[in-house]
Amino acid sequence: MIARMLRRVCVFCGSSRGTRASYRDAAAETGRLLASRGIGLVYGGGNIGLMGVVADATLAGGGQVIGVIPEHLVQKEVAHRGLTELRTVPSMHERKALMADLADAFVALPGGYGTLDEFCEILTWSQLGLHEKPSGVLNVDGYYDGLLALFDHGVREGFIHPEHRALVVVDEHPGRLLTRLAKTPLPAVDKWIDR
Repeated sequence: MIARMLRRVCVFCGSSRGTRASYRDAAAETGRLLASRGIGLVYGGGNIGLMGVVADATLAGGGQVIGVIPEHLVQKEVAHRGLTELRTVPSMHERKALMADLADAFVALPGGYGTLDEFCEILTWSQLGLHEKPSGVLNVDGYYDGLLALFDHGVREGFIHPEHRALVVVDEHPGRLLTRLAKTPLPAVDKWIDR
């Protein structure tokens, strides 16, 4: 299997730090690994929560970081001002589209509604054939067990094709997850199960 070149990885994660130190540790380790592997970080441009942790760790390791943030969040003073590049866009929709364009792969770290929205939209775009970039979940301390169980339930109930369920690469270790994303083939499967 030939590994794909990951020039930049888009990380979706919380604007909060969460209750466990392991979430912050995983975000920092992800940032350090991206920098050490020469992979740039694309993320939501914030200086708070796990977003700030992964960005700061990437920068501290000498890595490149591109933040993409909507204007209304810049005005709330949550934009990270120390990035390699900060791109301001008019809306959340444009933020997601630009992050997708800039990245070669996607990783969801622990986060809330925004993280789930971004990650599931990227999965949908993959399912529809709008991109051929791998997507992974860093399942820190089982944080995403419930979501993964829901995906499995969707397969059993006939709403998610098994090949589309396989679009989600899951690992508990950031280094293994990045390696697996570089080697994951994407299935060529029609989105519509009943057709």
